[in-house]
Amino acid sequence: MEQNEKTELTHWEDAWSARPRMSFPTGIDIGTRNVFQLLKKHLHPGVRYVEVGCAPGKILSWVARELDAPVCGIDYSPTGVEHTKWLCEGLDVEADVRCEDALSTSFEKASFDLVFSCGLIEHFDDPAPMVAAHVELLAPGGTALIAIPNYSGLYLKLQRWCDPDNLAIHNLDIMNENAMYELAPKSPDLTIRSFSFGKFSPWLISLPSRFGRAGVLISWGLNFIARLQPFDIKAVCPLVVLEIKRL
Repeated sequence: MEQNEKTELTHWEDAWSARPRMSFPTGIDIGTRNVFQLLKKHLHPGVRYVEVGCAPGKILSWVARELDAPVCGIDYSPTGVEHTKWLCEGLDVEADVRCEDALSTSFEKASFDLVFSCGLIEHFDDPAPMVAAHVELLAPGGTALIAIPNYSGLYLKLQRWCDPDNLAIHNLDIMNENAMYELAPKSPDLTIRSFSFGKFSPWLISLPSRFGRAGVLISWGLNFIARLQPFDIKAVCPLVVLEIKRL
């Protein structure tokens, strides 16, 4: 493990050890649906897209289908990259997926219109260098969307009750809008905002760890209730998002 990381490579090798289902994500689960909604307004013809921490490839493949164009991905887990490539090839979408550290990526700087990550920077003690790496990839007029799980308030209390070990691999100090805003590099050519986003998501809470199979059923029950939520409620928004635009 590098000094700044809260997880080891073995953690992600284990996480991506099983191949994903050979299908595009559907958005049946509210967590995926929230990501769809976050990305959709930024997806239009001609957008050059890169996802940082792209394994296992579900969102990457969906974006490729939405854009009907090649996409790019970065992940430092060899197994995660292998399975992402396998998924994209099987779904017949074109993706340039590279196994490398985003802090020293071989992708050309200032070459993407949309740089996205979800559930990545909170695994670093100091996420600022990783945020800067997102920004370095931005072309003029481009946008970086950096989303993290909102382990504060209600979600923090419930996850501490269900699975406190999981919280240990997350940087809880950045899980608010002000802290996320402060992570962004400040420059005259950048506009920055941070915001809470999404409908209530039971998938931030490890209910199966606490209740076993019953926890799975509870999660899906809450999931379908959440799909009826008509608008975002800040207190239960599952994502905190940092948006950085290059002028």
